[in-house]
Amino acid sequence: MKTVILAGGLGTRLAEETEIKPKPMVEIGDRPILWHILKHYAHFGHNEFYVALGYKGEYIKRYFVDYCALQGNMTVRTNEGIVNSHEREMENWTIHLIDTGHLTMTGGRLLRLRQHLSDGPFMLTYGDGLANVDISKLLEFHKRHGKIATVTAVRPPARFGRLEFDGDLVADFIEKPRQGEGWINGGFMVLEPAVFDYLDDDNTIFESNTLERLTAERQVAAFKHDDFWQCMDTLRDKKYLEEVWQSGQAPWRHL
Repeated sequence: MKTVILAGGLGTRLAEETEIKPKPMVEIGDRPILWHILKHYAHFGHNEFYVALGYKGEYIKRYFVDYCALQGNMTVRTNEGIVNSHEREMENWTIHLIDTGHLTMTGGRLLRLRQHLSDGPFMLTYGDGLANVDISKLLEFHKRHGKIATVTAVRPPARFGRLEFDGDLVADFIEKPRQGEGWINGGFMVLEPAVFDYLDDDNTIFESNTLERLTAERQVAAFKHDDFWQCMDTLRDKKYLEEVWQSGQAPWRHL
């Protein structure tokens, strides 16, 4: 099944990193967060990707060209101008890098990919969030409910610690529980081609225009994921994901 990654936003809340690179190329460990996302989908057998490019899209193109060319060992014959690569261990991915406009909204980016996605259901997620969502179970859930869209509902980490009281005394202090209050759309969506009927033009915002219309028609199912999920909106988020990765216990890690 094809997987779309929205990778064209400006990433203004992470300006420390995104002044020189697009947000999906901010590194966790020694790999861009986009690589981590592709790796997660590929673990469940989904190896064909459409990356919707916008802001600094050439950076993403250059990365994958170099990533492919520079893997493994090389033999360079300087007098012949020949470079041979060998002993390469590469992921079996097909990555379509599609320019979808510098200022196009999320729904508009998806609409520009319509010609590539009209032959069956496909997956859609954002290029700045990591989770240990079971993609196979998500897909089974989508098929079982028969709706146009399925979103993965997550409970984001609380921004602040929580106090619990015993009368006027503090009984407990919980430092930023991993699961905050309420559910939000965490990405990792499955969509039917009928979704394109709910996309108008480049200015369509997928979340507030398309999903709201589909919800009003009872065409959005929610796959509840009550485990690890973390977006990378700020430098603090980036540092947290880096710490988790360096611990060797990252929930999204697939060897």
